[in-house]
Amino acid sequence: MNGGTDLQPLKIKRKKRTIVLLWSLGVLGFLLVGGLIAADFYVERSLPVISGTISLNGLSHDVEVTRDDQGVPHLSAKSEKDLFIAQGYVQAQDRLFQMDLSRRQASGRLSEVIGEKTVERDKFFRTLGLRRAAEVSYTAYPDETKQILEWYAEGVNAYMDQAKEKGRLPVEFTLLGYKPEEWTPVDSLTIGKYMAFDLGGHWQGQAFRYWAMKNLPEEKAYDLFPSYPEDAPEILASVGDSGLDIEASFASSVIPPEYNGSNNWVVSGEKTANGKPLLADDPHLSLGTPSIWYQMHLNAPDLNVSGVIFAGIPGIILGHNEEIAWGVTNTGPDVQDLYVEKRNRKDPSLFLYDNKWEEATIIKEPIAVKGGEDIPYRVTITRHGPVISEFASRSDDDGQVLSLRWTALDPSLELQAILNMNKAGNWEEFETALEDFHTPTQNFVFASNDGTIAYKANGKIPVRNKGDGLLPVPGWDPEYEWQGFIPFDELPVTVNPASGFIATANNKVIDDSYPYHISNHWAQPYRYMRIAQYLEKQDNLTIDDMKTLQMDKVNLHAAEFLPFLLEDLKGLELTAEQKEAVKLLEEWDYEDDKSRAAPLLFHSWMDTLSKDMFKKEIPDTMMDLFEGRQGIVDEMLRNAHKGEESNWFEPFGGYKAYLNGTLKKALNELEESYGTSMNDWKWGEYHKVYFEHPVSSASPLLKWFFNRKDPIPVGGSRVTVQAASYNNEGIVNHGGSWRFVIDTADMNEGYHIVGPGQAGHFKSEWYDNQIEAWVKGEYHSTYLNDEMEGMNKLVLKAE
Repeated sequence: MNGGTDLQPLKIKRKKRTIVLLWSLGVLGFLLVGGLIAADFYVERSLPVISGTISLNGLSHDVEVTRDDQGVPHLSAKSEKDLFIAQGYVQAQDRLFQMDLSRRQASGRLSEVIGEKTVERDKFFRTLGLRRAAEVSYTAYPDETKQILEWYAEGVNAYMDQAKEKGRLPVEFTLLGYKPEEWTPVDSLTIGKYMAFDLGGHWQGQAFRYWAMKNLPEEKAYDLFPSYPEDAPEILASVGDSGLDIEASFASSVIPPEYNGSNNWVVSGEKTANGKPLLADDPHLSLGTPSIWYQMHLNAPDLNVSGVIFAGIPGIILGHNEEIAWGVTNTGPDVQDLYVEKRNRKDPSLFLYDNKWEEATIIKEPIAVKGGEDIPYRVTITRHGPVISEFASRSDDDGQVLSLRWTALDPSLELQAILNMNKAGNWEEFETALEDFHTPTQNFVFASNDGTIAYKANGKIPVRNKGDGLLPVPGWDPEYEWQGFIPFDELPVTVNPASGFIATANNKVIDDSYPYHISNHWAQPYRYMRIAQYLEKQDNLTIDDMKTLQMDKVNLHAAEFLPFLLEDLKGLELTAEQKEAVKLLEEWDYEDDKSRAAPLLFHSWMDTLSKDMFKKEIPDTMMDLFEGRQGIVDEMLRNAHKGEESNWFEPFGGYKAYLNGTLKKALNELEESYGTSMNDWKWGEYHKVYFEHPVSSASPLLKWFFNRKDPIPVGGSRVTVQAASYNNEGIVNHGGSWRFVIDTADMNEGYHIVGPGQAGHFKSEWYDNQIEAWVKGEYHSTYLNDEMEGMNKLVLKAE
């Protein structure tokens, strides 16, 4: 038999193939490793140079840039010119891609570098005209401030030029295939206008309520108003049947997160251990990588200030100097009005006003699209502002449209205010600086080492002759024009109150005796209530108490609602699981601790309560415009408990049946996700913080590069002082973007947390090193005057 002989050539062939395969895999592996090494080397090239010497044109004298152990740059210059050139340079070192993306988003120019998927977003921001407003504002600034903007831009451009020349641009530019354009002063002001947009003004609520009045039974529609709309019948009669399709008009609108807010408070020396005021501030904004805030210390003759600023803007917007400290929360006033405009059917550029046809301004805004053809686009601007109801869907007959009147579209001088605040030495100088801070309206709290504590709700708030900001008003009727603004000297203000503290948390800041209208919509009061509860009960307060309070997880929303909700379930037929859930909630201490089951159960139930009621009658696109939904549902629940039941409960068999059904549904969904053992449930299994980089969602590989840390369990919630708002997947994407406390007995030292970190480069040691600190409440100190031996020191050398 010769079978073995026949198999020998086959074995040889197999061996050769194996050798070839192994060699091929080896070569492939070598190339892959080599490629990774080359890619790593390429990426590292774009890391900022943080030590040594760099020559910088334009400087009159050398500038020292010392980065401390958290990567915070401390700039020391001999003139303001050198300081602001250096500030622009250093911000660009750490955050150039973020700066470029910010100006593009606010200007409506994302599609140039991203492509077709951002076209609708670009149309929206072209329509709003944030950049147009910035351009007009620039012309209103005094020459001294324009010069600072020019110096800052000079520094940004110096870094860009060096990075382009040496191939050191951040890797995000390579991934998107473009290079940044020259930086201009208007770019900085445009980013400032975007922050006014991000902090809102309630136009979307007006659009929603108008839709509700047209599409729901009157009584049900009125239940969705934050207060009874006394002017509604007259306004609706004046507007008539406009034929406006609100749902189609705003299907692609960009709505800022509703929970954009903040906490701040100041405590007088009468309630502190050392007899000097304490200040705390934590603005609540979207959480992402890099942080929306950039922490810096600026030192020049007559200026020594530390704190945070938005990347792309000079100065320090929040923080302290050697004599004063300050912080803000969003006041949330009604500074936007929608006007129903009557358009001439024969000439669409004409709009009716006071029985006459007026010519609108038509602006061509062609939108460049990466990989596609330019899209012709135009914006129509009436006497009230841009027509915003057509960016997504143009009306067939063009009979009526909605325009937007908004304080932020007027010329404003916020940067002038910021620069003067940085140099203020007492309350009088600080308040004088606030005269130029027009938008967004903010609750400023103030503390000084002279013992003063103070508060002012500051900004331009319109005074209306008719209408109250609840509904769109007829644009052709002069009676609905704004009559001016609340006088600066009559804005809400408090100095050294007898209570010994001042606190705000986007809550109602006035009582019924205040003569002017500020807002129809205030945040739920629970954060403020908890802050006041904590501060009222204690004396001899210390800086550690301020840190503890910023991380407080007590849920006073649950403390109000659970007792009566559970009481109203009594007597109903409950399942064994429901009875177990009721017992779990009854034993809860109302702390939103990440390791507890009760917070998960409570928030799941409340989310179901606030959503399911409206699913059948309100489309998803309109739910995005439904402002203040949780507060409105809260009021419905309170009234129903008292026996005043809304018609919204009727389809579910009444209020108590709705409680029963939503609890059962919430339990079923939790059991599917976390098992049947309630004792094993944890709030932090659902509620996790994730600082997402804007490029990381494009692919798993980019996610690995830019977001290497998985979501981390965290306590708190939307209604606790430790603010941690979350999306439908439980991801915490909104909260205390910067936490800051200071004891005015030592103005040299401030305590900060900037999640996820200071740097924008993912290979920097300071890219995401503060995530755990953000979760645990671990602050770092930043100093005004101490020598920082052994830190990274870069000298920007004058040529």
